[in-house]
Amino acid sequence: MTADLDPTPAYLAADSGPEPAPRPARPRRRRRLLLGSGAALLVLLAGYTTWSVNDPVRLTASIEIEASPDEVWKVLTDLPAYPSWNPFVVSSRVTSSGGRLEEGATLRNVLRDRTGDSVFTPEVLAVEPGRELRWLGRMGPGWVADGEHSFVIEEIGDHRVRLTQSESFTGVAVPFAKGKLRSDTLPQFRAMNEALARRVEAVGHTDR
Repeated sequence: MTADLDPTPAYLAADSGPEPAPRPARPRRRRRLLLGSGAALLVLLAGYTTWSVNDPVRLTASIEIEASPDEVWKVLTDLPAYPSWNPFVVSSRVTSSGGRLEEGATLRNVLRDRTGDSVFTPEVLAVEPGRELRWLGRMGPGWVADGEHSFVIEEIGDHRVRLTQSESFTGVAVPFAKGKLRSDTLPQFRAMNEALARRVEAVGHTDR
């Protein structure tokens, strides 16, 4: 009697069950690539933000005036009179409680250049009679654009002073506005300085 032979090879007959499908590697690689790109972008943004804060754009304009420091200070801090003579800060008033021009006070300034008017609400940082008036204005959060504006009065001779108006701009938006600041804003610094000098002379003649 002849035994029946199974023609199926043993390596096919063995029932080892279905093999698990290999896990696709492409989505994992894509996820790692996206995470790496995001981390690199954050590093670049952090570096750019640090650079823009530590490398300010500074505008400065000075003028010499035949006057005493107190005479210049009197005109500079007479905010209600600004609309009558100031071509740059066409309006300025204290909006914080008390209404006094002092450290910590809040102002509402309307600034004008050839592109139109802009409204800012800076905080006063320094009020030193006869020496310095300084405030800080912000546009958006502090890392977008800050402008620290100052007027410094220096006595340089007998009844003669130098008035220096300057502003340091920092923030991530500032490098993109550098050209506009120098072409539109800096000329207004000079215009205000010249108008202030004429105002000081006019007020001086009136007081005599």
